[in-house]
Amino acid sequence: MKTLTLCILASLAIAAHCGPISSPPGTEQDDDVAEMYLKRFYNLTEQRGRTFHPSINPLTEKLSEMQRFFRLKVTGNLDADTLQVMKKPRCGVPDVARYSVFPGDLKWPTSKLTYRIQNYTPDLSVSEVDTAIDKGLRVWARVTPLRFTRIYSGTADIMISFGNKEHGDFYPFDGPDGTLAHAFAPSPGIGGDAHFDEDETFTSQSSNGYNLFLVAAHEFGHSMGLSHSKDPGALMYPVYSYRDPKSFSLSRDDVDGIQSLYGKNPVVNPGDPEPPTTPDACDPKLALDAVATLRGEQMFFKGRFFWRSYPQSPKAVQSLIKNFWPEVPDDLDAAYESRETDRVYLFKDRQVWALSGYDLEKGYPRSISSMGLPDTVNKITAALYEEHSSKTLLFVDKYYYSYDEARQTMDKGFPKLVEDGYPGLSGKVTAAFQIRGFTYLYSGSNMFEFSSRGKRLFRILNTSYFLRC
Repeated sequence: MKTLTLCILASLAIAAHCGPISSPPGTEQDDDVAEMYLKRFYNLTEQRGRTFHPSINPLTEKLSEMQRFFRLKVTGNLDADTLQVMKKPRCGVPDVARYSVFPGDLKWPTSKLTYRIQNYTPDLSVSEVDTAIDKGLRVWARVTPLRFTRIYSGTADIMISFGNKEHGDFYPFDGPDGTLAHAFAPSPGIGGDAHFDEDETFTSQSSNGYNLFLVAAHEFGHSMGLSHSKDPGALMYPVYSYRDPKSFSLSRDDVDGIQSLYGKNPVVNPGDPEPPTTPDACDPKLALDAVATLRGEQMFFKGRFFWRSYPQSPKAVQSLIKNFWPEVPDDLDAAYESRETDRVYLFKDRQVWALSGYDLEKGYPRSISSMGLPDTVNKITAALYEEHSSKTLLFVDKYYYSYDEARQTMDKGFPKLVEDGYPGLSGKVTAAFQIRGFTYLYSGSNMFEFSSRGKRLFRILNTSYFLRC
């Protein structure tokens, strides 16, 4: 362990701690969770009384600040959505807007850093741990001048270890399913070090447990001087979320953050793809992948994200698909809610998944051919449930099929051309849904509004119309 100094003790206050805050249901317990959360992550000072309702007091102000960060409805109330976010696995540094660095822009004075793995977790082989750590550092080296060299003895800039409970840094871990790991901002002594909770189950590939590469890469962002981002697509977002390590890429927000400290990598590989950008609901060129309703909500899918829109919320809330359904793939092709079965169906290539509420149904995914579609159909491009006919329309580019939900068979006489069924729309249908007596067909960045029964075209709208950006 590196020698502690007064300046290092100061740096401990901005250490990153990953883990969920949980509590049994109940008003008093929930208030305890919320007050502890706001003290830890939003600098709430000790209060003599607690009231979680709109009024001018520090609790309400800090709760509103937290809701703004996570793009929730800002009310100052401790509502269900806010409490749900508070109980998710996350890191413990204060939350700030966009990409951010620790106060004072803490950074390493050199681009050549050393690291040392002090011990290993029995969850993985030595080679799997070595690979995860190396890969976690390389994601940052790939976009900056930073270069990391492993040493096997002595004190490194980044000391990496696994431990449980009290493990020597005054920040004890809390057992299984709690704190995942923590890291320290650049500074002498313990600065830069990363510690992982041995009571957690770490994995190398599976979405079960916690993927060591993903946890390590996040922690190393803190080791380099980054704080948290409010971009849900960023690695430095406070909440842990699984993504396939094989296709992992830093987001544009992560890249902008680390390069604000260290600059760009002078060695550029022309073949490297551009960092992905989190989709913006207000982008006039936004083309959605799929749209569906869910018991009064509306869900809009794009890439690995989706927006949830509630009747009572002023704007849609953006989340990662895999934060809700780790087994469901990103980049969905189509989705719809069946009133006949009270299920939401999600399509990707030749497979379909079913949701009961927000729970994934057992026995899925199934082949789309199980619905009676011909084998020549390789994917559905849009789908919608017609309330007046109890039929589901399955779109395949410029054509559509009709599926009888009650009989679970395809109707005869299909496919038909979209332009024959919906005069005024001749292009490919990329998403669709029906609400309040109107049918909405998406084609690229345009949304066509038809009457549901007469199929008369009323308006051509922008994709963001229902996203209320």
